[in-house]
Amino acid sequence: MEISWYKRTGKIMRTQTNSTANPFSARSNNTGFTLIEILIVVVLLGILAAMVIPKFSTAAAESRESMLLENLRILKAQIGVYRAQHWDVAPGYPNGDTSVNPTEADFVAQLTLYTDEDGVTNAVQTDRFKYGPYMREIPDNPINGLSTVEIINDGGALPGAGDDSHGWICRPEDLTVLADASGTDSQGEDYYNY
Repeated sequence: MEISWYKRTGKIMRTQTNSTANPFSARSNNTGFTLIEILIVVVLLGILAAMVIPKFSTAAAESRESMLLENLRILKAQIGVYRAQHWDVAPGYPNGDTSVNPTEADFVAQLTLYTDEDGVTNAVQTDRFKYGPYMREIPDNPINGLSTVEIINDGGALPGAGDDSHGWICRPEDLTVLADASGTDSQGEDYYNY
């Protein structure tokens, strides 16, 4: 054993050091980490990240799918409420006239503005325009980010699949509302068939 003398705060102190310590041991009297220890920690963090990141990416996709289902549910419900308050006429028909082809502009206006019982729209509520608004805005389709609505005329055929040209597809005649999104969800189901 070797004895070292240090001067500290005006007093002399005696400390002992062990000269028989193995110079090849993994840990010496130094308090830092060795390069090998740091590399092991970095490798372990990389392995953990590789296991966790795919779970987050599927969580984001599942979140968009859930939001798509919820937005479809809300759209269908509000179209049903509108129809119940407007002589069994769905939104989209100009001034509630079912002899005229429905339009996207009328569909959006009738759901987002005040209406009278015939479907005429107004920006402010009055005694005449006492219905609605049913929605603040048409929601985005979370798969393609679009909120536009492709309106299918009465008797018109629905597209065979979504093509991402609009956010939604609606045929007011029979209250059909579909997501205009191509691709499939995490379960393999077409977004169009939600």
